[in-house]
Amino acid sequence: MAAAADPPVFNADFDPSTGAPAEVAPGVVRVTAPNRGPYTFTGTNSLLLGADRLAIIDPGPDDAAHLRALLGAIGGRRVEAILLTHTHKDHSALAPALKAATGAPIWFGGRHRLSRKPRPFERNAVDGASDWALVPDRVLADGESFEIAGTKVEVVATPGHCANHLCFGLAGTPWLLSGDHVMGWNSTLVSVPDGSMSDYLSSLRKVIALPYRHYLPAHGGPIEDGPDYARALLAHREMRNAQIIAAARGGARRVGELLKIIYPNLSPPLVPAARMVLKAHIEYLEAAGIISARRGLFGMPIRPI
Repeated sequence: MAAAADPPVFNADFDPSTGAPAEVAPGVVRVTAPNRGPYTFTGTNSLLLGADRLAIIDPGPDDAAHLRALLGAIGGRRVEAILLTHTHKDHSALAPALKAATGAPIWFGGRHRLSRKPRPFERNAVDGASDWALVPDRVLADGESFEIAGTKVEVVATPGHCANHLCFGLAGTPWLLSGDHVMGWNSTLVSVPDGSMSDYLSSLRKVIALPYRHYLPAHGGPIEDGPDYARALLAHREMRNAQIIAAARGGARRVGELLKIIYPNLSPPLVPAARMVLKAHIEYLEAAGIISARRGLFGMPIRPI
C-alpha cells in the first residue's frame, strides 16, 4: 500500500460562471454546463483548446442551453475534433449534437465498457449514466500523441473511474486535462463493475509520475499542484482501506455497518455514492487477500482474513 501522506484538502470555493467563457490556462477556455448536482458539483467543465482552430474536450450533458453557450464560445471557428475523457453522460451526451453543428469527429478511448464482467446478482449502479451507444470516429490509445488546434496532445489512459477514462496532457506545458480522474472539490466516484479501485490507484500513481504540474478537471476549479494533490488522494484511499479493515476486525460485516462507522454524518444525497465506493474498496481488499466477501441476493457479508 501507499506510504503515509497528508490527506487531500478539498476546495469547494469555485465560481463556475455557468455558460460564460473563461480562460483557465494559456489557450484553454472553460464553459461550465448547467448540470449542478451532488455528483457533478457546479456542473461539467467543457474546455475549448486552441485559438484560430479548436478542439472541444467533454462537451457535457445533452442540454440545449449548453450547446448554445458552446457554439457562442466557438464563434464560427473550425472545430477539428471533439475529445472525451470518458463516456459518462454528463461528459459525452452532447457530443452528437455538437458534431452535427460543427462537423467535428468524436475521439475517445473506445466504446463504454465495464472494468470487469458483472458477478451473479450484481447491479451496475451507474448503468443509466453511461453512454453505451456512442461510437468513436477515432479510438485514442494510451501513449499516443497528436497535433490538434495548434497544440500537441498526449493521451494518458487512466482507467479506474471507468474503464475508458483518459487524461490529456498538453505537451510542452505544465497542464493536464484530468477529467474525473483527479478533481479538487471531492474524491472520485469508483463504482464496480463500471470502475475499478485497483485501476484507479494505479492510474493515480501514473499521473503523479508525469511531468504535468497543473491539472484542469472536468468539475470544479484548477488544481495548482496536481502531483502533490494526487498523492494526497492516494493517502485518502489508503485511509479508507485501513478504516474498512479495522471495522471488519471490530465486527462489521455488511456495507451498511461500514457506512455508519466510516461516514457517520453523511448527507442523504451522498449515501448511494458512499456505498458504491465502499464496495469498490472491499473488492480491492478482497483481491489483496486482506478480507473475504460473500455475494448473494441479500448483500455482501465481509470478514477479515
